[in-house]
Amino acid sequence: MFKSKKPKNTGFLARLGRFVRNLILLFFVLSISWVILARFIPIYLTPLMVIRSFESVFAGEMPKNSKKWVSIDEISPNAIQAVVSSEDNLFMKHHGFSIDDIEKAIKHNSKGKRIRGGSTISQQTAKNVFLWPNRSYIRKGLEAYFTVLIELFWSKERIMEVYLNVIEMGNGIYGIEAAALEHFGKNASKLTKSQSALIAACLPNPRKYSASHPSSYILRRKSKIQSLMGKIEKVNFDK
Repeated sequence: MFKSKKPKNTGFLARLGRFVRNLILLFFVLSISWVILARFIPIYLTPLMVIRSFESVFAGEMPKNSKKWVSIDEISPNAIQAVVSSEDNLFMKHHGFSIDDIEKAIKHNSKGKRIRGGSTISQQTAKNVFLWPNRSYIRKGLEAYFTVLIELFWSKERIMEVYLNVIEMGNGIYGIEAAALEHFGKNASKLTKSQSALIAACLPNPRKYSASHPSSYILRRKSKIQSLMGKIEKVNFDK
């Protein structure tokens, strides 16, 4: 009897399927391990810092990287309250995503006004630590994935600690400690409500706006943020 011959490409497709399966499995293992490790160690380098350094080199400039890691205990509660008031006033209540903020951003952007993001502090932290800055559906999908992971494996206190240590706060300035020293000549632990609100007011575009030389627009934002700081519930990680 004649044995039926299998199509030649059957073996190739099977090998390809196993390769893709193993690649996906490897991605999950490495990404989850990476997130768990980052739960315990200071983060001194992010993809954005590398990108900014290359941009400076290509522009013929000396890269600037002003950064100093500090623990959450060395950051003024005023700074924490300011960024929550400015960026994500539901930070302590949501699990990584704020549907209300996303809906507001979509409604705002549909009017053709200046693009407004709906990202929470958790999403921004996931993007800053693990991903690159440009907008794309792939990047947003990965951002959502890493946001779920850090909300699962990190505490809210750790998310805030990392956020305030890696976020871009000026040209070559990363983290609240570097920003406090650069703009006010003091440590982050000593920031007042006014100074904290001023730094938070610049966060939408920290390379354009300066807490040292605030424009009238930044001063208006600072006043609104400072007012909100006294209205929203005080951030308390001991609960």
